[in-house]
Amino acid sequence: MRKGITLLAAAAAAALVLSGCAGEEPGGGPGGSGDKADTSKLYEVNENVDLEGSPTFDAATKAGKIKIGVKEDQPGLGYKDAVSGDRTGFDIEIAKWMAASLGFSEDEITFEAIPSANREQALVNGDIDMYVGTYSITDERKEMIDFAGPYVITGQGLLVLKDNEDIKSEDDLAGKKVCSATGSTPIQNIRDNFPKAKPVEFDVYSQCVDALKDGSVDVVTTDQLILLGYASQEPDELKVVGEPFTTEKYGIGLPKGDDALRHYLNKVLTDGSDVWQGIYDATLGASGVKAEQPKVDDY
Repeated sequence: MRKGITLLAAAAAAALVLSGCAGEEPGGGPGGSGDKADTSKLYEVNENVDLEGSPTFDAATKAGKIKIGVKEDQPGLGYKDAVSGDRTGFDIEIAKWMAASLGFSEDEITFEAIPSANREQALVNGDIDMYVGTYSITDERKEMIDFAGPYVITGQGLLVLKDNEDIKSEDDLAGKKVCSATGSTPIQNIRDNFPKAKPVEFDVYSQCVDALKDGSVDVVTTDQLILLGYASQEPDELKVVGEPFTTEKYGIGLPKGDDALRHYLNKVLTDGSDVWQGIYDATLGASGVKAEQPKVDDY
């Protein structure tokens, strides 16, 4: 693993600076692909929630459960253990907190694993009530859905095999097979701004990592927080190189036009800085990577 990793050089002004050292990346500790983080004491499940004007909240309350879209193949962020079935990671804990703020306990949450390309449609169709899973806020996506947040900021990075010395930054992508998830902002960035690269797409990032290890692609690109999780699982095989070359603001995806729900969750985030810090410390923070909560954009 590289040393002195700076996750957010491009977004220092956004008040979220993440840095870590070799052997201290997310994935092996709480909230990664290892232990299950316990954040239950950081907040309580709200009772008698008064949220008028939110059709999403009304429908969930009537159903007695809330449906949350997540990722399940991203160590440290959104990961599902194949044996125990436990879901762990920073995004999972943020999702539980948001649900609790709306009056739903953990056993009243239905988690749905949804690939990047299907997120907007799942929200539009009403298949889920919200999406919490490395979901970058973009103007294009705002045409179809709304976002609460951001609740964390990172940047696009690169993952290569440990013995790869040809790719050290985004300047070395010409002629290389660059893999990312279909429908993600990183793959679109490659298509738009790196015309000499050879984009390769899969439904989920774990498939890109498998392709990297079997030699089908040269490099995997997505947000550095995600890549660090993979690299920490297999430090003898994989490494993260270069510095972030975009700024990605993760938000909570919500149905378009549900302003009441969006404002409500933004207030929970704004007022809950101590809870946010506790969740971070119990998940990604266990890696030694420090962070501060970014300012919420309640548009």
